[in-house]
Amino acid sequence: MTDQAVDAGGVRLSGEGRFLGRTRELKELLADIERAGLDTLSGKKAPRARVLLIAGRPGSGRTALAEELVQAVADRYDDGLLRARLSEPDGTPVPVGNSARELLTALDVAAPAGAAEDDLTAVLREALADRRSLLLLDDAVAAEQVDALLPDAPECLVVAVSGGPLTGIADVRPCTLGGLDTKAALELLSRHTGSVRITVDPRAAEGLVEECQGHPAALMLAGGWLAARPKAAVADLAKHLHTEGDEGSPLSRVFKLVYTSLPAPAARILRLLSLAPAGLVDPHTASALAGCSVSGARSTLDDFVALGLLHAVESPLPQYEVPGCLYPLLKALADTQDRPAELQLARARMLERTVRLLQSSRAITETDSPDAREKLQGMPPSVRFPNPRAAEDWLRVRRPALLAAARHAVADGELDTLARRLMSQLVRAMVAHFGMKAAAPDLYDIHGLVLDVAERRALPRERAAALLNLADLDAQTGRTREALARYRSALDAGREANDPYATGRAMESVGGAHLELGDYDRAADWFGRALAQRLARDERAEVARLYGRIAATHTYAGRYGEAVRNWRAALSGHRKNGDVAAHARALSELARVQEYAGHPEECLRTCQEAVEWARRAEDVRLQAALQLRLADTLDRLGDPAAAQLHRGAAERLLGEEESEEEPGSQQVDEPKQDADACEIRSTSAED
Repeated sequence: MTDQAVDAGGVRLSGEGRFLGRTRELKELLADIERAGLDTLSGKKAPRARVLLIAGRPGSGRTALAEELVQAVADRYDDGLLRARLSEPDGTPVPVGNSARELLTALDVAAPAGAAEDDLTAVLREALADRRSLLLLDDAVAAEQVDALLPDAPECLVVAVSGGPLTGIADVRPCTLGGLDTKAALELLSRHTGSVRITVDPRAAEGLVEECQGHPAALMLAGGWLAARPKAAVADLAKHLHTEGDEGSPLSRVFKLVYTSLPAPAARILRLLSLAPAGLVDPHTASALAGCSVSGARSTLDDFVALGLLHAVESPLPQYEVPGCLYPLLKALADTQDRPAELQLARARMLERTVRLLQSSRAITETDSPDAREKLQGMPPSVRFPNPRAAEDWLRVRRPALLAAARHAVADGELDTLARRLMSQLVRAMVAHFGMKAAAPDLYDIHGLVLDVAERRALPRERAAALLNLADLDAQTGRTREALARYRSALDAGREANDPYATGRAMESVGGAHLELGDYDRAADWFGRALAQRLARDERAEVARLYGRIAATHTYAGRYGEAVRNWRAALSGHRKNGDVAAHARALSELARVQEYAGHPEECLRTCQEAVEWARRAEDVRLQAALQLRLADTLDRLGDPAAAQLHRGAAERLLGEEESEEEPGSQQVDEPKQDADACEIRSTSAED
């Protein structure tokens, strides 16, 4: 049996690598590329890329024809081929901004993580302006999707695939697909059944093609049905279809025959695949939906591929795709044959399994943590990853499905506990594996989903949490002014929700944004407001930390007296709290301020005290930094011999620390999102 590849139409098969039929359409499309456009005929230079449209019903082989076309002309476009899929199998349009970002990523062109849709499409047009590129835009739902992505470059060519005309785009070259011709249809059948079963009864084979109206997807299902029954004659299948009558499309009639021949457990799994996010299925998804074992689910999915009911996706991990042409048929079956409560339970099982996999993928990166190791050992073996690389591969491969799951989790406008846990674990896993910078575009989308639900449902607590998360992303990607605006909105939402955590965090973050913008007076004022709230709630650790932030702000402003006073307040708090490490760091910063203020003797005494506290805290790097500061201070005080001793001590400390680390274990840390910022803070669910 040969696995299908590329398209539900089934006119390109991976085993032979040959394209079947559509010779006339392909020639017409190739000729259209050479034909002058209307603008050229009128004497004007075409302002934008040419667009060739391949229109046809899902399963008609439209994507396969588009692939054959772009492969035939790819060598004419020096800057390569770019692909984007503009809708999901269930017909949901992909946001234009997401498509633009995927194309920019393929071009290796950076775009701001939080950029709006118009900004992303503008960057894309600019990136393509001086290129000769070929774009394949598959499964377009509306002309607006294609129009927004069109390059302002006549040297580029766009091949769009859609179910119908793209009204509104000038000078589109349409090619509408019908059924395959009889010769190609028979060859497609013989790829599944073998040539003998076709040649022994050519009239029956032609009758089967006529019953399927040459529809490629219907023919592939028919071929899969025959391949699974080596003793069945082609005439038997044609007779079955003929007795079904003319009700429904050829595809729906062949699908009904294949579906009714499945064992009941397999038929149930097939129906439930209509719940798979983005139409992408892996064995875990199918296992959770059906409540069966992972190995059993994979075996069933492979059987579906052999029957033409699923596509096997080229991927380092087993993954399958529900053909878009079959999605409405599966959904209709699920809606009529499964009770709503059963579908809801299957969806909940799937999301719960996804949450557990995300937890496991993050926990495998935290093997230095005893709590993380214990949590990982407590998980079922089926959801554990053998190593961090395997977890990262899974996360990367399943990323489109995971993002779709997040969208589906809040599609009904609710933000239940399971949806909150899914969002939280998805954010944490992405940050753990990809780092904040690389994950930022996806994190904007995830937190944006929460914000949208919170605003529609008037949930101020959730709105405050989402705004804080988005503002943190703005701050960490250099969009400080945007962050400041969002922090202020989060403060308003926190006050409306009477949420002291959100209001305190927002006030401090407003101060941090002003500090980043160099407005030290406003920064100190907002840190002071946050401090007053923490004092009122007797949150001693936070009080000590905020004294330090106020002191640092005064240091930047050159107000060293105020800085010293606040660092001493911070020291008092850390000492009372018994936080040795924080006490050592605060002493180090106090010594720095004393040095800036021109008091080297005081700096020397404070540094010596800080060294002792750093030793208690077992902070080797801080000890070394303090030894170097002592050396610099002693140089200024005219004691180079003592300074050299301290430099030697610093070198020994750093040398000892490096010798304790394994070779190759050091790496540059990605900036990490505050753990609070990763959390959907209104959740009460266990992490």
